[in-house]
Amino acid sequence: MSLVLEGIKRCYGSLAAVDGVDLRIEPGAFVVVIGPSGAGKSTLMRIVNRLVEPSEGRIRDGETDVTALRGAALRRWRSEAAMIFQHFNLSPRLDVLTNVLVGKLIDTPWYRSVCRAFTREEKLEALGVLDELGLADKAFERAERLSGGQQQRVAIARALLQKPRFILADEPVASLDPRNAEIVMDTLRAVNRQHGITIVCNLHNVDLARSYADRVVALRDGRVVFDGLPDGLNDGRARSIYDGDAEWQDEPAVRLAVGVS
Repeated sequence: MSLVLEGIKRCYGSLAAVDGVDLRIEPGAFVVVIGPSGAGKSTLMRIVNRLVEPSEGRIRDGETDVTALRGAALRRWRSEAAMIFQHFNLSPRLDVLTNVLVGKLIDTPWYRSVCRAFTREEKLEALGVLDELGLADKAFERAERLSGGQQQRVAIARALLQKPRFILADEPVASLDPRNAEIVMDTLRAVNRQHGITIVCNLHNVDLARSYADRVVALRDGRVVFDGLPDGLNDGRARSIYDGDAEWQDEPAVRLAVGVS
């Protein structure tokens, strides 16, 4: 089932952070959303997950009106559209295994959730996901002792334990050095290809977008200004998206990606 955004708008007073966005995201796609700071990328991601309510418009998942979901149905949607954040959102003093098991809480009775009383089968499932991502040996280490790249992969493992159909990754590599950023993006691509999970990922780095996306969507001032294949994001189009943005001028990796000296 396609995920369809129809006329999505989010206003804060007189400011439209997202302004009339129409998108159709096909199952199994790897979509990267780019754009300068303040373009509306994170707001749009949170609208899809219903962490932020749209001021106008509708989100459809097949025949389901996502914008109308409430209560248990909304909690189920948030499980199916798992979020990954820039700053990992892990509990630093808990071990890696427990952080991953948080992904099961949507299916866990409240009395077990309060005590974190996970079953043996749930723990084995979490260990299996960690092993898939090359982190089984870190299962009993506190999350705060891991590198940033490892912590983000733990966050991906937690998302996978929810058995999502979508992973919404909001600037997942913004806090990482280039090597760890590549590892995390490789992990997301592997999840996309091996599990068929649809990935929607916000990035600033145009070079990464070209390397990993099968489709690039660019936002500026809350509106879609490019939607197409990575090869279509030529240097001129990339410059026009970021033209005049201070962050663009200060981002060496992006300058290199579009040939700005």
